[in-house]
Amino acid sequence: MRLVSALVLAVSAFALLSACSPAKPKPAPPPPIVSVVTLRPMPVPITTELPGRVAAFRVADVRPQVNGIILKRLFIEGSEVKEGQQLYQIDPAPYQAAYDSATATLMSADAQARRFKLLAAANAVSKQDYDNALAAALRAKADVETAHINLVYTKVLSPISGRISRSAVTEGALVTANQPTVLATVQQLDTVYVDVTQPSSTLLRLQREADSGQLERNKAGETPVHLVLEDGSTYPEAGTLKFSEVTVDEGTGSVTLRAVFPNPQRLLLPGMFVRGEIEEGVKRDAILVPQLGISRDQKGSATALVVGPHNVVALRVLEADRAVGDKWLVTSGLKAGDRVIVEGVQLAQPGAKVDPQEDRPPEGSAPGRPQ
Repeated sequence: MRLVSALVLAVSAFALLSACSPAKPKPAPPPPIVSVVTLRPMPVPITTELPGRVAAFRVADVRPQVNGIILKRLFIEGSEVKEGQQLYQIDPAPYQAAYDSATATLMSADAQARRFKLLAAANAVSKQDYDNALAAALRAKADVETAHINLVYTKVLSPISGRISRSAVTEGALVTANQPTVLATVQQLDTVYVDVTQPSSTLLRLQREADSGQLERNKAGETPVHLVLEDGSTYPEAGTLKFSEVTVDEGTGSVTLRAVFPNPQRLLLPGMFVRGEIEEGVKRDAILVPQLGISRDQKGSATALVVGPHNVVALRVLEADRAVGDKWLVTSGLKAGDRVIVEGVQLAQPGAKVDPQEDRPPEGSAPGRPQ
C-alpha cells in the first residue's frame, strides 16, 4: 500500500514539473518559392505597325487628242491591256482627207521648187523666187506631217500596260481634243505602292535612338515591310520601304512613308486599307521581360518585383515600350542581371525574403516581332 502511494506521488510530481516547464518555440516557416527570370540584353528587331492605303504604281488617263465620233471600243472593261494597244477608233475620214490633200500640195510644191532651182541656175528667175518656192515646199511637208499625226491620233492607244477601268463613252459619242472627261483609266497593278502614315513624334524618337547608338536603323531602300490585310490575313509578298515624305501633315501631325510591293496575283487594289509592319531597325542590348512578370499599379504605371541581394524582394517602377511576342520591351527601371519574379508573385511582398528558382523557357523559343 505504501509502495502504491509513493508511486502515485512520483507521477504527480513529474506531471507538475512538466506543466511548469516552458514550451519549445515552433520553427519559422521557410521563405516562399518563386520563379524568376534573369534579364539578359539581346538584339531585338523593332517593328512598327502603321495604317496605310494601296496606290497604283502608274496611272494613265486616256483622253482623245483629236475631235471626232467614236466608231469602236476595242477593249473589254476591267481587262489587262498592253502599252500601245488600240482602245478606241475615232472616225478617220476627215483626217484621211486632210492627209491626202496635204500630200498633194507637197507634191506640187516639190515640183515647183525643182523647176525654180533649174531656172535660178540659168538666171531665168530671181534667187528670191527660188527661196520662196523652197519655203513653200517645206511648209507643205510640215502640213503633211501634221495631217499624218492627226490621222494616227484617231487610233486611241493605251499609254501604259495595266488594268483598264470601265469606259466613260460608247460608240457614237462625240469627243474633243484635250477634253476634261477621260475616256478610261489604265492602272499598272503588277507592282503597287503602299502609303502608310507615321506620327512625327515616333519618327523623332527613332532618330534619337539611332543617334545615340541604341537603334541600328536599316538603310534607305533596304527596310522590309510586311502587310496585314483588312480581313486580318498576312500578305504573302514582302515589300521594301523606298522613302519618307519631307514634310509633316499639319492636320494629322504625321509623315507619309511609301513602300513598293510586288502584286502578281492582283490581290492589292488601289484604295484598299492595309496595315504595314515596318522593321525600323535593330535595337541592341534590349531588355525583354515576360509579360507574367509585369503588372500595373493604381496609377497605371508598369511595375515588377525583383529579387535583390540576400533574396529580398524589391518593387520596381518601369517603362514598357511595346510588346515583343509574349514579352515587354523595357526601356527604363530594369537592367541586365536583374531577377524578375514571373511565378509566385502573390506570395512575394516587397521587403520579404523568398527562395528564387530560375525559370527555364521552352527550348527554341525566340522573341517575336515588336508590335
